[in-house]
Parts: sequence; structure tokens; C-alpha cells
Amino acid sequence: MPLNKLIAQPLLALPRPLKRLVVLALDLVLALVSVWAAFYLRVDQTGLPQLQQKYVYLMAPLLAIPLFVRFGLYRAIFRYTGMAALATTAKAVGVYALLFFFALLWFKWEGVPRSVGLIQPLLFLLLVGTSRALARFWLAGWSGKARHAAGRLLIYGAGEAGVQTASALGAARQFVLLGFIDDDKTKAGRSINGVDIMAPDAVADAVERMGVTDILLAMPSLDRSSRNEIINRLRNLPVHVRTLPGMGDMASGRVTIQDFQELDVEDLLGRAPVPPDATLLASYLAGKVVLVTGAGGSIGSELCRQIAQEKPRQLVLVDHNEFGLYTIHRELEGLCREHGLPVEVIPLLASVGNFGRLREICQLYRPATVYHAAAYKHVPLVESNPSEGVLNNVFGTLNMAHAAMESGAAHFVLVSTDKAVRPTNVMGATKRMAELVLQALAASPSVRFLLPDGTQSHEVANNTVFAMVRFGNVLGSSGSVVPLFRKQLREGGPLTVTHEEVTRYFMTIPEAAQLVLQAGAMAHGGDVFVLDMGRPVKIVDLARRMAQLSGLSLRDENNPDGDIEIRITGLRPGEKLYEELLIGDNPEGTAHERIMKAHEDFVAWPELAPILVEMRQAATQNNEALMKAILTQLVHGYGPQDVGPGIRAQG
Repeated sequence: MPLNKLIAQPLLALPRPLKRLVVLALDLVLALVSVWAAFYLRVDQTGLPQLQQKYVYLMAPLLAIPLFVRFGLYRAIFRYTGMAALATTAKAVGVYALLFFFALLWFKWEGVPRSVGLIQPLLFLLLVGTSRALARFWLAGWSGKARHAAGRLLIYGAGEAGVQTASALGAARQFVLLGFIDDDKTKAGRSINGVDIMAPDAVADAVERMGVTDILLAMPSLDRSSRNEIINRLRNLPVHVRTLPGMGDMASGRVTIQDFQELDVEDLLGRAPVPPDATLLASYLAGKVVLVTGAGGSIGSELCRQIAQEKPRQLVLVDHNEFGLYTIHRELEGLCREHGLPVEVIPLLASVGNFGRLREICQLYRPATVYHAAAYKHVPLVESNPSEGVLNNVFGTLNMAHAAMESGAAHFVLVSTDKAVRPTNVMGATKRMAELVLQALAASPSVRFLLPDGTQSHEVANNTVFAMVRFGNVLGSSGSVVPLFRKQLREGGPLTVTHEEVTRYFMTIPEAAQLVLQAGAMAHGGDVFVLDMGRPVKIVDLARRMAQLSGLSLRDENNPDGDIEIRITGLRPGEKLYEELLIGDNPEGTAHERIMKAHEDFVAWPELAPILVEMRQAATQNNEALMKAILTQLVHGYGPQDVGPGIRAQG
């Protein structure tokens, strides 16, 4: 074992108070050595103190040690010493120098030249600073961590964030920093703390020549389009691309190795998110009572976060998932405390299938706006459990709309899906049926509902504006493809794709929530809103993109030694190759440039009501054939498929 390791490991194993005592003793010795060196340099004296020089030897440590304690130098960890700690050391020695010099002027000890008061502090600063620096480079190598770094890294961004990241890397010693990359051509060829800065066009050569394994994007304030351009340039390199957190964490100085993150779902989307229009974004929510169903889900919880920012008087959370409701309730309470939002957050356990409970909630809280996000959305599961899909998605929506109308709600917004357009699965068909229910209600000045017990309600006046919001797949939501691919990447693959041609529209969770809020503000009654989501994305291309940005090569016929395989598993029951957003043609523009209004045919309430009675009976009796026959009759383009093996509700 090397001598330096034999010394370092016992030192690191000492209790912290004993380590501090060792450092204190070292500083005491350095104070005495610097006094001796000062006399040697000034009067060429190498022997013992003469005349009153002994007082100088006594005064130096008596001044230095208390000052170092006061400045907190003995609370620092030597092996993590950085520029900030060295600056604090310099301040402490600076104060010491003033006191030491003026003490010599005051006492005028015999045999002590005044210039010693200048020489000794400079020598003392040099010795103390050097001791800290040496300890940092020596002890850090034997701190119990791996001596060899886990990765070879380039940092994209030679600004403040990049420099701060480099400092964190130096302390953790988990990566070897090989260089910086920066788009500013004036920085190319220069260096930061001895680390070279290169231009973007030199990255590919550097990756191959230097064996780079990781590239970290240290540009937290960069706009999305520029960020996507950089990611596209890096995606074909055999490196793992990661990113730093946002500017808030950067400004707080809390960046560590643990803060390095996988790329955002927005980065994987490859396009700029749809921007919100501040003038449309839920201006009608302030001071009102707002109710959200499915509040613990991916979309519902993001709706709640954004609604809370608009300062409603009460925000009523409804969900039948106890843990999901508990989680979002705690998060919202923390959000309101942190931002001083005067919002009363009320968590209520309830199922949308229980009309009595929904009526009780609406009569008690009288919501002005209802956002209905509760639904079963997983295509294969609903395909295998059609009765539950119908009861929850169709009649849960009807129950909530009935309760909202009775309590005088001003707005009711349904969270719908592009799978409702010419659906090939039960989930999409039930979501289109939910839209048909609301369209029929919106066109009726008053409605008589058939209650679950078979009796008919009194006539309910319709003063509620109904709207539906249709969008594509949500990146990062529970059950979506991105978390699945990330899990499969961690496990070494394969990445599973149902078909090479499966294509989907994608959006982020915040985008979806903003669309729902904005559409609610624009609705006049019976509106079906859709989003201009740009070009659809092939799922297999998304899989390739995620693999490449994780630094993995794809294994296929042309590259049998690749890191990870994409496996085609076959379309699932009810799954389509392509999704659509419109049933008809010629959508109408709205006040928001990326939001359109569809013109969809519907069935009037007097004709729809008896069909709903028949459908409820079929669902209650688990009569799958009758349910699908009704869906085929009412839902344009629906063609049921045979259900594959799986869980089937027995009702």
C-alpha cells in the first residue's frame, strides 16, 4: 500500500472533533514556523528567540487560533475545500495581519523589527492556504470513493452554470472533466481553470479521440428552440446526454452531481411547447369555487397546480384514489404556503360512479367551474373491462354533469382525448360517448335525468356552459410511453414498440392543463376544442431518440453488437396505427392561434336519453355485445375488435 494512503486513511477514520484538533495543531505549528521564517528573512536569525522576540512567538498563535475559530475554518472539510473556503481563509489571515502588525507597533518589543509585522502574515497566509489546497487534492483521492471516475465528461456551456458544475465535479470526483463546449466562437481555444473550451463542430472528433461518455447541458436559461437544436446535433453521438435543473436551483448554488437529470420530456418532444395566452388563462377562476375530478391523476393534478396559481377561493379535489388524493393535497398546501396563495384546498374521496356523493359535494360547495378529468384511459385495460369503462367514462361524466347543473355551476370542462375520433377501442368510444352526452346537454335549455335507481329527476334548468378539450398523448403521464422506455433503458432493454408505423400526437402535461384552462375560458356551450399539435411522432423514432440520448447504440441486423434492442411486439387489442384530432373537416379558429374548435355532429337529448338507459342496463349486466352495438350505432367510425386474453370484468 502506498505511503500516502497509509497516512490518509487513518486520518479520515478519526472522529470529527479529533480531526479538528489535528487541523488546529497544524495551524499552531504553521504560525510558529512563519514567525521563525520572518525573523530569518529579516535579520538572518536561525537560532532561538532573542531579547523580547519570544512574545512574538507567543502572540502569533494566540491571535490566529481564535480568529480562525470565529471565521469557521475548523468547520470546513479539507477534502472538499474550494475557492470559497480559501477566500474565507484569506479574510481570516487578513484580519490577523492587521491585529498582528498594530500589536508590534504598540508594544515596540526589543529585537523585533516592525517589518516582521508585514512579512510574517504573508508567510502565514501562504503556509495555511497551501496546507488547505494540498489536503484537498491529497485526501480527496482516499475518501473511500472510487479513485477512478465513473465517466468522462464534456460540459456544454462555458458560462456561470458550467463553471459551477465543474466545481461540483471536482469535489465529487465521479467524472473526469475533459472540456467545455460553447456556441460563442470567441471562447473557443480558451480555457477555464485549465480546462479547454471547444466549438460545437469539434465535439464529434473530441468524443472519439478522448473517449467521452457523457455530455452535460449546463445552460438552464436557454430557450427551448435553441436547446432542441443542440440536442439534435448531439443525438447521434455515442454519449449519454443529461441536463441541469432550472435557474432557480442554479442561483441558489445547490447544484451537485445528484442534480444531473435525464432530459426533460419537452426535450424528447423535439418541438417548442404550445405557449399559454395569459389573457385567456383562467381569468374567471379568481375568488371562485373550482372543483376538479381525477385530481390525483397526471392531468388532474397539473390542473390543480395551475388553478391554485389563479387564486380561487376554494379548490375542491375529488378522487377515489386515496394515495393520489393525499399526495396532491399535501403538495398544494405546500405550494399555497410557499407563494402566499389564499386558497382553501379541500380533498374529498368520491367515485364519479356514485351520483349521490357527487350531488352532495356540489350542493355543499356550489362550484362555479368543474374540470372533469376522472376517467379510465388505459386502452388495453378498458378493452378487457368494457363494462367498467362505460360506467366510469360515460355515466361518470353524466353523473358529474347532472350534479354540476343542479348546483348551478357556470362552467363544465371535460378532459377528452384524440382517441375519441373514429375509435377502434372501447376507451376511445366511451370518451366520444361522454362528449355526445355533454353536447346534447349543452343544446338543451332544461333536462330531465334518469336517476340510477330508475326514477326520473325533476326538470333541471341548464345554466351551465359545457366544453370538451381533445388532445393527444401526454408525455410523462402515468402509463405513458416515456416512463416505460426509461424503465426499460435502466434494465438494459429491450425497448418495446407495438408496431413500426405506430404514430401519435404528443404534448406535455403542463401544455395539456393550459389547454384545458384556456378552452374553459373561451367556451360558449357545446364546444369541442382541439390543439394544433404540429406533426405526429413515430413511437419507434421516440425510442431511438431516447436510446441515443442515453449514450446507447441500437442493436439490429446492421449492428449486432449494439447496446440495446428495439423489439416489435404487435398491436394491442383496440390499438390504432394513427390517431386523429378531428372527426369532421374545416375546424374554426379561436382567440388562441394554436387552439381550434371542431364542429361535430351529435344526438339531441330526447333521442339520446333512452339509449343511455339501455346502455346503463347493458353495462350493469356486463352485456358486452349490446354495449358495443350501442357504441357502434352512436360513435362515428367505431369498429369493435375482438378482445385478446386479459382481465374481463364479471360485473
